[in-house]
Amino acid sequence: MKYFWIQLLLIAGSVSMALMFIRTWGQAKNRAWKRIAFSVFVVVNVYAVLRPTDVTWVAHRLGVGRGTDLVLYVMVLAMGFLTLNTFLRFRSLEKKITDLARTVALSEGARHNDARLGSTVGAAAGSNADSPAESDSVKA
Repeated sequence: MKYFWIQLLLIAGSVSMALMFIRTWGQAKNRAWKRIAFSVFVVVNVYAVLRPTDVTWVAHRLGVGRGTDLVLYVMVLAMGFLTLNTFLRFRSLEKKITDLARTVALSEGARHNDARLGSTVGAAAGSNADSPAESDSVKA
């Protein structure tokens, strides 16, 4: 009962994160392993808040002095993963935007040239398409 309010606050934060994630689940095209990892994270987080001595026990078994140190190390790894994931996603989006901009620029340039030179090019192409045999058969 001594830590009831902080535990309640931490569990409410975990549950609200889970609800936000579930609410945007259909919108964000998350991979299955990310969904599973996030679900496991929330469950472990709630368990760690309710039973902090178990986290210390796990930390001792892994050779870490305190449970809080173990949590810190895990959070540093998670932050590194999130940073790398965000960097790779932005790089992929930048490449897609660059390819899209190039495609639009080329199509707009071709459309602009067709509009500007279309009548001249069309007339020249039409006169070249007529063969002498076709012109002779038309005259006869």
